[in-house]
Amino acid sequence: MRRRRRSLLFWLAAGTLGAAFAVLVVGIVRSVTTPIGAGPPQLISVEPGESVAEVAMTLQGRGLVRNANALVLAAYVTGKWRRIQAGRHELRPGMSAMDMLDALCRGSRTAWHWITIPEGYNLRQIGEKLQEERLGSASQFLEAASAPRRFEAAFPVSSDSLEGYLFPDTYRVDSGETEHDIIAQMLRHFSQVVWEGLFQEKAEHDGRSLHGILTMASLVEWEAQHDEERPTIAGVLVNRLARGQKLECDATVQYALGDDRKSRLSYDDLAIESEYNTYLHEGLPPGPICSPGEASIRAAMDPAEVPYLYYVARADGSHVFSTSFSQHQAAIARVRREQ
Repeated sequence: MRRRRRSLLFWLAAGTLGAAFAVLVVGIVRSVTTPIGAGPPQLISVEPGESVAEVAMTLQGRGLVRNANALVLAAYVTGKWRRIQAGRHELRPGMSAMDMLDALCRGSRTAWHWITIPEGYNLRQIGEKLQEERLGSASQFLEAASAPRRFEAAFPVSSDSLEGYLFPDTYRVDSGETEHDIIAQMLRHFSQVVWEGLFQEKAEHDGRSLHGILTMASLVEWEAQHDEERPTIAGVLVNRLARGQKLECDATVQYALGDDRKSRLSYDDLAIESEYNTYLHEGLPPGPICSPGEASIRAAMDPAEVPYLYYVARADGSHVFSTSFSQHQAAIARVRREQ
C-alpha cells in the first residue's frame, strides 16, 4: 500500500512538474516569437565583447522585448549567442525577439550614413549636401540653423544664426535622425574641438571673442587654399583692421551675393549694399561667412606678424603678398600676365 502511495505521489509530482515545465516552455516560446507591438525603429549599440545577457537587458530596457531571460535562453539554445555582431543595429517593436536576434547576428549595414562636410561650406551648402545625401531637407535645416536658441551649447553662440559654428568634419548620421539632431551633433563636435580644445573654455582669446575669431577664421578659410599661408593671410587682415583700412575681402562680397555667386566679381558686385560687403564697410562682417576648419581657426587665433597689407591670388591658389598699394598693383599685373 505504501509503495502504491509513493508511486502515485511520484507520478503526481512528475506530472505537475511536467505541466509547469510545459507552461514555462510555451511562455518562453510565445515571449520570443510574438512582437510587442508597433512603434518607431530604434538604434541599439552592441559593444565589442558585450555578453548576450547585457544585450538582452538593453532590449528589455528599451521596450523591445518582454523577457530578457527568454531571449538569452533562445540565443543559447539556437547557438546564436556566438554570432551577435558589435555595432549599431536598427530594431523595431514590430519584430519578434527571434527576428531581433537574427538581425543582431546579421549586422546592420544601413542603420547609419557617413557624410563629410568640407571646410569652407556655409549653411546653405551644408543643407544642400544633406538633401543630396537624402538625410534631410535643406529648407528645414536652414530654418533650424537660424534659431540658435533651440539648441543647448556650452559656449557663447550667435543669437540669429549658427553660421560658422557647425564644425566641418565627417559625421555618422543615424537612421531617423532629424535636421535638429544633425545640427546638435555638429555643435557638440565644435564644442570638443574648438571651445574645449583650442579656446580651453575661455570667453576670449587675447581680448578677442569666440565670435570675432570665428568670423576672421571664416575669411581665412575662404581666401586661403594652402595651409602654410593661413597665418599670413590672417596677419594681413589683422594689419588692415589695426590701420582702420577696409578689409576689401572678395569672400565677403561672394557671401553677400548668396546664390548669385560668381567666378569673378565685377565693379558693380563690389558696390552691392550689404553689411557683409567689406569693400563698403570697415571692420569685420557681422558674423562668419562659412564653417572654418581647425587650421583657419588656429591662424585667426595666432596670426603671423607680417608687414603685409595686401595679397593677390595666383592661378595655383597661392598668394603674392605686398606691403604697399603700388607693390600690390604690380603684383596684380604680374599675376595676370602669368595667367
